[in-house]
Amino acid sequence: MLLKTVLLLGHVAQVLMLDNGLLQTPPMGWLAWERFRCNINCDEDPKNCISERLFMEMADRMAQDGWRDMGYTYLNIDDCWIGGRDASGCLMPDPKRFPHGIPFLADYVHSLGLKLGIYADMGNFTCMGYPGTTLDKVVQDAQTFAEWKVDMLKLDGCFSTPEERAQGYPKMAAALNATGRPIAFSCSWPAYEGGLPPRARLGEEGSRSSSGLFLTSASQSAGIYKHEPPHLAICPPPYRRLLFLMENKKLMLRWKLLIGNFGLSLEQSRAQMALWTVLAAPLLMSTDLRTISAQNMDILQNPLMIKINQDPLGIQGRRIHKEKSLIEVYMRPLSNKASALVFFSRRTDMPYRYHSSLGQLNFTGSVIYEAQDVYSGDIISGLRDETNFTVIINPSGVVMWYLYPIKNLEMSQQ
Repeated sequence: MLLKTVLLLGHVAQVLMLDNGLLQTPPMGWLAWERFRCNINCDEDPKNCISERLFMEMADRMAQDGWRDMGYTYLNIDDCWIGGRDASGCLMPDPKRFPHGIPFLADYVHSLGLKLGIYADMGNFTCMGYPGTTLDKVVQDAQTFAEWKVDMLKLDGCFSTPEERAQGYPKMAAALNATGRPIAFSCSWPAYEGGLPPRARLGEEGSRSSSGLFLTSASQSAGIYKHEPPHLAICPPPYRRLLFLMENKKLMLRWKLLIGNFGLSLEQSRAQMALWTVLAAPLLMSTDLRTISAQNMDILQNPLMIKINQDPLGIQGRRIHKEKSLIEVYMRPLSNKASALVFFSRRTDMPYRYHSSLGQLNFTGSVIYEAQDVYSGDIISGLRDETNFTVIINPSGVVMWYLYPIKNLEMSQQ
């Protein structure tokens, strides 16, 4: 019976499919959770509590400090904004912390050329215990978010059953499309299944909804993969651009960029940005943009890094080499026959001199390449498949190249 229901919902989502062009490349923006969590103590901590003020100040920073112009356009509310439901069952924001309501905040964000995201949960409660979106509330909540002019919905899965998730996530995708408003859909379904749900259910039902593109990628608390690299499962085209990363058979949802937060070194910050970029992950910052250092801004606003992350070819990078469990090389194919290479060190003691050649990294043919170091800007010319090179990788750090062909020797000899 459950399978029949899921298949039916898949057909509904397919019928309601809109060609709205959402998220053709990984989304970029800011969200509250990793930095501000569920801080609702506005009496003692008014600048850092989950409130209208916090999101307006972050929106100001995104517009005024270059973030929006670099592509960081989504401003996302996470958990702990809900104040309850009204007499009609509609969600309401906390009246003390969001005194003007979500539509006011959406208008303010839109006036700055940004987009507003919001959070809900496919269960009885959100992860922090606020009212959830149960199956009977899915359509109503989707309509509410559309009326509020929300641009992205993150739908979590705490306090839900597998049956509720199997029905609820496709139902929400269909309900969002039915509103007629383009709303990007950040879907947490796989994380609560202990891995990826069957591809047919996920690809054909959920991601056929063009306002429901599933955005799940992996990270760790320090922004560096600590175990074996993720198993990469690609959604059917055109949703291949937003991928699922499963690590050690457990899907992680911590895909926030922690750069600028407490506890990360410069090398760790550079490593997270490079790995997220080569893996085509969303670039969603979760830090205090009012106090972020110039050094961390440089990492997050690196133009070449963003160009690579947003590459229109939309193919995710993969690990292509591993040496002694300490050095890893990732490669991502890019448009115009270019590639991104990331040399990543798990060492924590001292810099490592990594010796290789393009041929050893599976680049073949009579092509001459140039490589631009994404962080330093240095250019390395005359690279061929047999050319030996050495990169020095700092502990917990990376060297990242933008590799592009400048000459095909076979064609030039014809």
